Amino acid sequence: MKQPLTEHTLTVAVTATAWVIWLMLAVTVTVRAAARARAAAGWLRKLPLPTPLQATATGVAGAAALSAGAQTAVTGTAAEDPLPATAPTLDHPADTDTAHLTNVGDANGVEVPGGWLPRETAEQVAAAAGLVWLRRRRAYQPHPPDGARDDADLAPLPATVTTVQTALTAPTSPATATGTAHHQPAGSIASLPPGRIALTGPGALDAARGILVTTVLTRLRHPSPAAPLVITRTAATMLLSPDISPQELPGVRVIDNAEALIASSPAAEDGPTREETNRSAASDRPVVILESSPQSGPVAAALTAGTATAIILSAANADAIWHVDAAGHTVDPRHPNWAGLRLCVLDPAAATDLLTVITQAHPPDTRPGAVPRAATAAAPERPLIPRQTTGTHRIHPPPHATTGRLDLRVLGEPTLLADGTPVPIRRNAALQVLVFLAVHSDGATTGQLVEAIWSGLPAHRLTGRLYTTLSDLRSTLRAAGGLAALSHTDNRYRLNPAHLDVDLWRLRTLAAHAATALTNPAAAWQAVVDAYTGDLAARHPWPWLDPAREATRRYILDAYAALAAAEPNPRRALELLQAGIRVDPLNQALHQRAIGVLTALGDHDNATELADTYAQRLTAAGLAPANVHHPGLQAGAEPMYGR
Repeated sequence: MKQPLTEHTLTVAVTATAWVIWLMLAVTVTVRAAARARAAAGWLRKLPLPTPLQATATGVAGAAALSAGAQTAVTGTAAEDPLPATAPTLDHPADTDTAHLTNVGDANGVEVPGGWLPRETAEQVAAAAGLVWLRRRRAYQPHPPDGARDDADLAPLPATVTTVQTALTAPTSPATATGTAHHQPAGSIASLPPGRIALTGPGALDAARGILVTTVLTRLRHPSPAAPLVITRTAATMLLSPDISPQELPGVRVIDNAEALIASSPAAEDGPTREETNRSAASDRPVVILESSPQSGPVAAALTAGTATAIILSAANADAIWHVDAAGHTVDPRHPNWAGLRLCVLDPAAATDLLTVITQAHPPDTRPGAVPRAATAAAPERPLIPRQTTGTHRIHPPPHATTGRLDLRVLGEPTLLADGTPVPIRRNAALQVLVFLAVHSDGATTGQLVEAIWSGLPAHRLTGRLYTTLSDLRSTLRAAGGLAALSHTDNRYRLNPAHLDVDLWRLRTLAAHAATALTNPAAAWQAVVDAYTGDLAARHPWPWLDPAREATRRYILDAYAALAAAEPNPRRALELLQAGIRVDPLNQALHQRAIGVLTALGDHDNATELADTYAQRLTAAGLAPANVHHPGLQAGAEPMYGR
């Protein structure tokens, strides 16, 4: 008997057919996949494996690619993006990929070999360093009569100072731009309480040196004869190197012992009461550094009254005891809940470096009738950090002669040219290396390059970074000129003069020839003027540049002075002196000679205006006005130039 065809039987039949078709397709795919797998296995057995050297090279390349990709993804912009060809350098370029190498500079302070400085103190040190170079520029005598140059004053500043300058010019990473909550506040003179503070612990003497340096800098900014820094001879011997004479430090009074303290104070007879002291600014209190606290007598009573802040180098008989660790962090064992300060700490070498520069920046005024330094007008609240740069004074550089070699111009904005076309320098460090080797034509060792570019940082942490920079620079030079312009022989890196022209080298050669030229010296000096296109690496604040920048500037000052001295036409001589003044507006000798020419021409109004303008310029730069006046100079000044 046949079953009728119903809806249920149709559904079952369709479902069964579908399963059969699916199984057939699955078997077909599986069979073909197995066949392909057998074929691939046979091909792999015939494939040659890489050698160990090939495997290592491939791994290194892959790691570098992954690292570069990760860095770009994290920062959002590549740290080493090529700069535009039309502007191969930046005004203040920065290697952002060096921020992780150190915590030398942050929002709170600056680490230096042998200590730590609060940010404010570091800025004051940098300002003093800039002032030293401005003083050297003012004092230079262009082209002395005997033709010999005395460049003894071009010695670089101490290493501690250049470390501070480098830290302040380096970019601050976002992590440290605003400081972190666990950092102690940096101690300043204003934060020191009145009374006797005993310093103990491994950082006690270093902290006392830091207080001494910080107080000297503060007194220079806020002069007050009633608030000196007083130190006993014994304490000075404990803290300072024999190379430093405390009597020569600005704003410092040295006393024989604690009993001489009251007699040394200008307000000893009618000093302020404790209430008046509390109302006055903390920075206006005298700071006294003693080897031990007097137990009784008028000095002990004065210190107890809180009319001064006494730093005691022993723990006996003190109002507060601060335990200082090697990094400057303080705690008070008697007050566990006290929020301690982080004090400036300096070892003897670091303190000597800073005090040496401070003394050079603020030498005592030995002129007759000079106002004592402590009574001069107060400096700005935030110290200005003078720069060595004055920009370029020539707009159009000399035309480029195509020689098939690379052309490096470091006078003005550093620029590398290949057949007249700017070549981008990818890294700020590579640009510094290029300029450093142009300045040091005899080459430089790895240690010298690291110390110059990354001053104060551990060399062993930077060797790899330097090699990467040099490799990148060598590749750039080779790609631009097809020649090995950077060589490494006898453990020294050098720029190869056979493959690269440097405008600084040409200027030095011309200046050396002009200084010894016996025939037509005017033409030789004019060639120096024509070759000078601006300050060395203009607008770049690298601290290692200062000596070389000033030495290079002196070539052009010598040239203008020599041309003016040989010029029979006084008005043409005046034009030459004015051109020299435009190169260095701070040089006193050129101003004196220009005033002499104006006086000889009978142009007393312009002579007086030039003298007044120069005095205002020096005051704005933080220098005392010079002895340049019309119609004559004060006693002790250099004679006026005139024909």
